[in-house]
Amino acid sequence: MFGKILIANRGEIACRIIRTAHRLGVRTATVYSDADSGALHAELADEAIRIGGSAAHESYLSIERVIESAKRTGADAIHPGYGFLSENAEFAEAVEAAGLVFIGPQPMAIRAMGRKDAAKALMESAGVPIVPGYHGDDQDPDLLAGKASEIGFPVLIKPRAGGGGKGMRRVERAEELPSALEAAKREAKAAFGDDAMLIEKYLLRPRHIEVQVFGDRHGNVVHLFERDCSLQRRHQKVIEEAPAPGMTAEMRRAMGDAAVRAARAIDYRGAGTVEFIADVSKGLWPDRFFFMEMNTRLQVEHPVTEAITGVDLVEWQLRVAAGEPLPKKQSELKIDGWAFEARIYAEDAARGFLPATGVIDEMRFPKDGVRIDAGVRTGDRISAHYDPLIAKMIVHGANRSDALGVLTRALQASHIAGTVSNIGFLTKLSRQEEFVSGHPDTGLIERNLETLTAIPAAEDTVIALAAVLSLEGKSHGRDPWDTLGHWQLWGEMQRKVTLEHAGSLASLRVVARGFGMFAVHDGRRVIPIRFVSRHGDRLQVETDGRQVSVEVERGTHRLCLRLDGNSHLFALPDPLDGTASEAEVGDRLIAPMPGFVKIVRTSEGAAVSKGAPLIVMEAMKMELTLTAARDAIVESVHASEGQQVSEGAVLVTLKAGEA
Repeated sequence: MFGKILIANRGEIACRIIRTAHRLGVRTATVYSDADSGALHAELADEAIRIGGSAAHESYLSIERVIESAKRTGADAIHPGYGFLSENAEFAEAVEAAGLVFIGPQPMAIRAMGRKDAAKALMESAGVPIVPGYHGDDQDPDLLAGKASEIGFPVLIKPRAGGGGKGMRRVERAEELPSALEAAKREAKAAFGDDAMLIEKYLLRPRHIEVQVFGDRHGNVVHLFERDCSLQRRHQKVIEEAPAPGMTAEMRRAMGDAAVRAARAIDYRGAGTVEFIADVSKGLWPDRFFFMEMNTRLQVEHPVTEAITGVDLVEWQLRVAAGEPLPKKQSELKIDGWAFEARIYAEDAARGFLPATGVIDEMRFPKDGVRIDAGVRTGDRISAHYDPLIAKMIVHGANRSDALGVLTRALQASHIAGTVSNIGFLTKLSRQEEFVSGHPDTGLIERNLETLTAIPAAEDTVIALAAVLSLEGKSHGRDPWDTLGHWQLWGEMQRKVTLEHAGSLASLRVVARGFGMFAVHDGRRVIPIRFVSRHGDRLQVETDGRQVSVEVERGTHRLCLRLDGNSHLFALPDPLDGTASEAEVGDRLIAPMPGFVKIVRTSEGAAVSKGAPLIVMEAMKMELTLTAARDAIVESVHASEGQQVSEGAVLVTLKAGEA
């Protein structure tokens, strides 16, 4: 076993590798960028080296700096984690050339699977079924359009290099192909340095099922069963589970054998994942699954496999890289129960899953029966430079129903303050009827997007409670009205409150009736509110004869109440702060989050139509196209290509006029 390893990564995967290494008695070193100064992974490691600036290309993507850091710390080997340099064959070669061990597959295996076109040809020769499509080198747009028509729409265009959903586009009609191809090529070039595309038939009722494989230096290859990763948005996985629902023994055997054949075809060593797409329009059948790609690294969702097999996959990685044989044979691997993983992101589901930044004021998860893999803690900042993943929640149960129940309850009991998160969305998704019944597919989220991302309507009683709580100070102590009492000489003690919720304003009158007792007039009726108990920001409140538990999160001009598994956000307008009219807001194109201006598609004096693309931004590994809110003339452009902008920055100003 190694004496010391360097982890060339950050966040939750770096922390997860560190914990296993320490359990095995292996010392750890890690690297950090300027944005990650004081990060959790740097704190947990035995040693941490500053590697460069905040941008990934200045730090985590610098092969030279990573290897220099490994030598400086005296590490024997480098673990790449996932993302960044994990599937970079040049990096693996450089590690070996430096006399270090790369904890991953050999460079030739990475190359064999790095280009999806070559990988599909190789898999076809190995007897692994592949999706019908075009995988050639000729990238002439007219040829690609012709191939798409031959395959038949809808089609999926995807980069031949890279992964993680970057550069992938579903195209429904021939006329949509040119613009989709242009955007996909641009995104692929930025992410992988290669804009060549593949075109494949898009299956109308697909499921994404992948198989965990492991190989060693002694010719042994096993699979550790399958994971279902069908719940996706923008081709990014959201909730994963193992095993796959509805999987028969016959299909599990066929898919597992195909995955092992794929790994043997390239003499694979270490942890890898063979991803399949299954056509489930007529159910799960052994002759209706197709090879998509092989990820030559550990996957984000690997914990669900660990949960059902009892195997620590990172430990296996270290042992195999150190030259040991696989700890178990295929016949010794069994499935025990069911597991789910939910990816908790700093993102706003109601705004198209827009990534968010901010400082985590509080992060609370249940402790019993729940595994949390996190790379941040309370007080850390979610940076615009990296993926907005906050944590992964992993649960295990005796069967699918039990495990899913644990997941839903754990999500309902979780709380993150200081930045928006997708916990509410995940909670709804865990209760979605098709998913609960065991029939997920890759289109499920899109079909139910409106329901899953809808902001829950606040009942009158919730609005009334928000009105009372909005009158408190920021001390988080006792209600100031309690200390004043409920009687005054010239009549009832009362206050007028204006709240904004889900785009609507509510005006209410709050009257003190006694210690912790209030009557709220909303213009239609009087709603009684009584505080039963209070522990910090957790309240037990009685309203309309019903007691509820409420969690309160406060900001300068905002109030968030969590109850009955839902979050209700209220804005507290400042009467002294003038706000822009709707027309004025429509005249300004605003940066929705911090990021980089990638493309400016307009100029001063240009006539634009409503919906016309004006600015393309890149933030948190995602491309955002910002459009005109109405027909207008471009008065001025305030951003330039390559410029870094902050959230709320005015990028383009419009004025009245017709396109």
